Amino acid sequence: MSLFVNDWFMNSNLQIKYLSEHLFWDVDRSVLEPEKHKAYIIKQVLEYGLMDDWSLLQKYYGVEQIAEVSTTFRDLDKRALSFISFLSKIPIEKFRCYTYQQSIPKHWDF
Repeated sequence: MSLFVNDWFMNSNLQIKYLSEHLFWDVDRSVLEPEKHKAYIIKQVLEYGLMDDWSLLQKYYGVEQIAEVSTTFRDLDKRALSFISFLSKIPIEKFRCYTYQQSIPKHWDF
């Protein structure tokens, strides 16, 4: 693990500055709050995060809470959906993004 991850464990508080910069390129990172913006942070890490980001997220929220929030997402990358479904042992059919399909799918589906 990186030095930042070890510093974070000592602090035991999710600090956005320790997550990868590319996750929040479109927002002001200084205004993000771990509890208030929980769904946004979880979605960004699931879809675009690195393993260090996942480790931080898991230590702060726990797999159960991440899965609970993830079940409410209207859309989620297929790989991220499979990942969280497997780790949480929640059937993929229980996730809203699985049952709520777009009527017009994305053009490029990689």
